[in-house]
Amino acid sequence: MAGRDRLHEEIEELFAELWQVPRFAGLRRGFRPNVDCFHTDDPHQLTVVVELPGADPATIHVVADDRSLVIAGERHRPHVPGRVYQQMEIDTGPFRRQIRLAEDVDAGRARATYADGILTIELPVAERPAEGTRVTIEVRG
Repeated sequence: MAGRDRLHEEIEELFAELWQVPRFAGLRRGFRPNVDCFHTDDPHQLTVVVELPGADPATIHVVADDRSLVIAGERHRPHVPGRVYQQMEIDTGPFRRQIRLAEDVDAGRARATYADGILTIELPVAERPAEGTRVTIEVRG
């Protein structure tokens, strides 16, 4: 089963990269924020960092379970009457990222903070496998 999960991840990444190709970029709705995920031993946790400049933290939803994390929301382009764009490169609209976690986490003790356009989610590693519960994590500004 592990091989199938890895293949699924590789296919998801391939399609995600395809959306970055200019020819296909106009076909997508929304955007795909960049994500870093790293492990630390002290404290024993996984940390996920998401680039979300311009997003309202009130629109960001974070849900975690034992081995996955879902981050969803929307980034809007400010409406200014009389503004006529010459160029539009900043992606806006809905976004959704699902990250498969390398270790079981204690989702009930997770924390999410948003500052300077960066969402940081800290997920303590569980000492024993979790029971399959999903937890919504409040994003604090």
